[in-house]
Amino acid sequence: MYNLRVKQEFLVALWNYNRQKFYVLMKMMGGKKVLELKHVSMSVENGLNEKRILNDMNIKFEKGKFYAVTGPNGGGKTSLAKVAMGIYQHQDGQIIWQGEDISHKTITERARMGICYAFQQPPRFKGMEVHDLFRIANPDITKKDISLLLKNVGLCPEDYYYRGVDASLSGGEMKRIEIGNMLARKADLVMYDEPEAGVDLWTFEQLIKVISNEHQSREMTTIIITHNERFLKVADEIILLADGEIKDRGNVDKIWPLIKDEMACKWRNTCGGDLDGAECN
Repeated sequence: MYNLRVKQEFLVALWNYNRQKFYVLMKMMGGKKVLELKHVSMSVENGLNEKRILNDMNIKFEKGKFYAVTGPNGGGKTSLAKVAMGIYQHQDGQIIWQGEDISHKTITERARMGICYAFQQPPRFKGMEVHDLFRIANPDITKKDISLLLKNVGLCPEDYYYRGVDASLSGGEMKRIEIGNMLARKADLVMYDEPEAGVDLWTFEQLIKVISNEHQSREMTTIIITHNERFLKVADEIILLADGEIKDRGNVDKIWPLIKDEMACKWRNTCGGDLDGAECN
């Protein structure tokens, strides 16, 4: 029995060692792209004219990487995510998922393929309880798993398990339930649309840890649309989007100096006071 246990422990240690070597090798090789937008353009009607929202967008997202998409309001960040999810329909170009063109796939089909999107303002469902929402996301989930996910996003299971997903919930509560719901899906790629919106500082710090831990433990692809410095600084790559086009991309050391004044000015306009000597128009 002793020799068998030693052998089992050795095999587990060997697997963990080789798994880490594999992850390092994948990052050195640049990883495998899972989602790609090729020459994607999208326009919407604006009175008698059309307004271009995404302009010949070309972008690749790799397996296992953590992306932050940032830029000015109205620059196309949310539209990029919703086009990838199939919520918005693009007029030109292709959306490629793991080598397959999914441009004509429905939202449900894309979700079943492993793509998920967390709304900036999560929808409410009268007559549905929180545990129902989690079981739609993952039919095999247990009550224990739901309770753990609720705890992880800062909600007491005793208070929220049977709570209605309706107008009685605050914006911050809905945001946390939405993020927990995304974690329940075990998706290959998750897009979070400003997860910091509507949550208090304590909850925000916890959500950063929850999203980061889930990303690292599952080697999934995570895309966060954000204006928050904390998310920008934990991302592997930041994508700067404006006027429906990618203006730049790179790590935080490259991109942060380009946008820090805008972030500080946005904070000052909302909360008052001065920050870091930012020059605001």
